[in-house]
Amino acid sequence: MLDRWTMPLAQPPLQVVARGLQRMSVRPDQVTLVSFGIGMLSLPMLAWELYLAALAAILVNRIGDGVDGALARLTGKTSDAGGFLDIGLDFVFYAAVVLGFALADPAANALAAAFLLFAFIGTGTSFLAFAIMATRYGLERPHFQRKAFYYLHGLTEGTETILAFVLFCLWPQHFALLATLFAVACLITTATRLWGGYRTLRRLEE
Repeated sequence: MLDRWTMPLAQPPLQVVARGLQRMSVRPDQVTLVSFGIGMLSLPMLAWELYLAALAAILVNRIGDGVDGALARLTGKTSDAGGFLDIGLDFVFYAAVVLGFALADPAANALAAAFLLFAFIGTGTSFLAFAIMATRYGLERPHFQRKAFYYLHGLTEGTETILAFVLFCLWPQHFALLATLFAVACLITTATRLWGGYRTLRRLEE
């Protein structure tokens, strides 16, 4: 929901970092892989209840997720392969963060974590399934030209997910409540994406 406003604001600083990496001959896929590796460090950090350290790893991962795309556009090396790698690792990272909180306190967090992972399956599959169909019909994405995949709107998008992770790390004692609330928002996103995507495709088929 917030991505259409936050993404334009984030581009100038991301481009500054991307230009520095370009001068160092760093490739976009290298940024993607290094950012993923750093982000995955949040899993053991969360399991060990090192929440602020985990938050730092999460934020570095999310910054890298923006820098790799900016670098690809700057160097003219945008590719379907890079976009596929980026989105695939994003979903693995998201799941790892939730798993980390479940491991930190299974008795208090495991059920809420499972509920959130269930909701993530809905948001992820509805997002990717529509992206496949959008490519088949040549649909444009006017608000998200910088995305490698068609970006179907929803209540919970990238910005909301980052904010949720920040809240989880700052108030880990309330993870169960916060994760449950975010999961409900994700399920609303899934429902609206499925309905909106279905109606869009039905109109194209008529």
